[in-house]
Order: sequence, then C-alpha cells, then structure tokens
Amino acid sequence: MKAQYPQFKVIKRSDFDIEFIGELHVSPVLPVYTVSINYLGSSRPLVRIIKPELVLKPPHFYQESKSLCLYHPDNYKWSKEKLIAKDIVSWSAAWIYFYEKWLQTGKWFGPEADHSIDISKFETN
Repeated sequence: MKAQYPQFKVIKRSDFDIEFIGELHVSPVLPVYTVSINYLGSSRPLVRIIKPELVLKPPHFYQESKSLCLYHPDNYKWSKEKLIAKDIVSWSAAWIYFYEKWLQTGKWFGPEADHSIDISKFETN
C-alpha cells in the first residue's frame, strides 16, 4: 500500500484490523476525497468517505455501515490474502468518479451487477 499510495496513513489496531486514511483526487475538476479503508482480515474491507460529506442514500452504498459497495459478492470474493492496494483503492476512486457523475446527471454510469438477491446480507461480510 505504501509503495502505490504513499498519501495513505496507517493505523494498525491488530493484524486483522488495519485502517488506511488518505486522499484520492480522481480528476482535476472534482473535489479531493478523504477516504478511510478498513482491512478486516477475511471480512470485506470497509471503505468510507470522510470528506466531503455524501448525500443521503447514494447509490451503491451500504447504509448500515456507511461504506461503499464496490463489488457484488457473487462476482468477487474478498480474502485476507488479497491486497487493499491492488483492487480496493482503484475501485474506490472509480466509485467516487461515478458518484460525482451521478450527482451531475442523476444516472449511475459505473458497472452494476444484478441485485436480484438481497445483498444486505453481505453488509458485514
């Protein structure tokens, strides 16, 4: 993480509870976002936007944990061996970009998976 994203600071609470806090600037015309990414071992990483404040009930967002929905659990399986820097940071930057476009247009232009199953059961997984 440090090599790819040196702007992130690390708070290590245990081997399976590590928080990365840093800024993502996805485009010169968009605001800088302060992001918190919690690595929680085999549980899915929790990605939260610290600044700026998000609108109430944005798309692709877990309301209970106030975290971003970056992938559908049927399409990607997180495991503790995976690296936050490999997929999660770039997917977070993409989410921010599509969120900003959604604010402007009311349409989500990012990839979407079929939500015919209840993904709320994955809220804490």
